[in-house]
Amino acid sequence: MKQNYTVPVRLSEELARKLIYIAQAEGRTPNNQFTFMLRNNIQYFEKTKGRISQAALAAIDLSPYRDTAGEEMRGDRRPEENAGGKED
Repeated sequence: MKQNYTVPVRLSEELARKLIYIAQAEGRTPNNQFTFMLRNNIQYFEKTKGRISQAALAAIDLSPYRDTAGEEMRGDRRPEENAGGKED
């Protein structure tokens, strides 16, 4: 199974509301919308500044961000899905 990582993000009220608005408009959860936007930002970064090397990526220690919660209630589901225990 693929390892997941958790990176807490602090957002202003305005950014949080806009993220949720866009996620709802696009039919995504806030977590999936954030991931979608992050992928686009990384793609733009690599297009303008050059591809990030595998060596540079391998040198980053991800252990502090390892998701140990497993498949329990995570932030990638809508609140109504978490409350009902619905699986994806």
